[in-house]
Amino acid sequence: MSAMMKAAVFVEPGRIEIADKRIPDVGPNDALVRITTTTICGTDVHILKGEYPVAKGLTIGHEPVGVIEKLGSAVQGYSEGQRVIAGAICPNFNSYAAQDGAPSQDGSYLIPLGLCGCHGYKATAGWRFGNLIDGTQAEYVLVPDAQANLAPIPDGLSDEQVLMCPDIMSTGFKGAENANIRIGDTVVVFAQGPIGLCATAGARLLGASTIITVDGNDHRLSISKKMGADVTLNFNNCDVVDEIMKLTGGRGADSSIEALGTQATFESALRVLKPGGTLSSLGVYSSDLKIPLSAFAAGLGDHTIRTALCPGGKERMRRLMNVVASGRIDLGVMVTHQYKLENIVAAYELFSHQRDGVLKIAIKP
Repeated sequence: MSAMMKAAVFVEPGRIEIADKRIPDVGPNDALVRITTTTICGTDVHILKGEYPVAKGLTIGHEPVGVIEKLGSAVQGYSEGQRVIAGAICPNFNSYAAQDGAPSQDGSYLIPLGLCGCHGYKATAGWRFGNLIDGTQAEYVLVPDAQANLAPIPDGLSDEQVLMCPDIMSTGFKGAENANIRIGDTVVVFAQGPIGLCATAGARLLGASTIITVDGNDHRLSISKKMGADVTLNFNNCDVVDEIMKLTGGRGADSSIEALGTQATFESALRVLKPGGTLSSLGVYSSDLKIPLSAFAAGLGDHTIRTALCPGGKERMRRLMNVVASGRIDLGVMVTHQYKLENIVAAYELFSHQRDGVLKIAIKP
């Protein structure tokens, strides 16, 4: 094995390039995974644009599918050559935050300071790949705390079938889980990008009887039908808030899921809620949000607003892959394009401009 590898690194806002990097050394609790497939996420585009700051020279990406190349001495129950995934969020499950029920918000930010990562809480710090440590858009990635974060891929599942599990599927399903969906509920999902489509599928699995999806792209709305939507609304053709209120007889939706991260979608998601309803927010926002007084009922409407960061860990990944293996959902249809790692700059250009019906791009080293 060569001592060097190719990796997509952040150079400066507006610029990600392929560079040569040393293949990382493996510590006792780590695993070196040879990437067979990864992808580009909307969060990576935020990094590219400089809207989410990361260190210059950092390898980007957080969605790994691959094969174990080398195991740390303390990692048990896995074997080299085994096909695995790891969650986009790879916390230290020994941390205070994890044992307090918030592993995605753990103390990993302390590790670069030479301090113990088991201590401390910080929003998003459980997200390490492509944020705090080198990520997955490379030939190899080092998985920290591998015992808790590696999940074997069931026999018979392709890379493309499980590619959504590390982030998009886990995030979208978390949006549905956070929406307090009960059997028979009416749920509205705003934005039908990859995460919104997974939220739609999750709402159906949780028992929603009426799912309304909102987007400005008819192609994505047609895919949302395959994921479980009953009614699709193109915001270019109607006032979606008025239409949803009509569809619910003026009652409003039991839950809404915001999967884009803009003031307009957040506000609409709040306006369509019934009193006592839940707004589940998945969007990554780039500026301050304002809560409209009337939609918020001056703070007296018994509304619940919940935010989330993608859950990680091997048990979460096992459950998601079980859903895929059961045939209850097919997310492979979301992989619309394929690029070699060496051509990832062109893939970013396609994905960031949302051309050619792109949903997700399989990146192959």
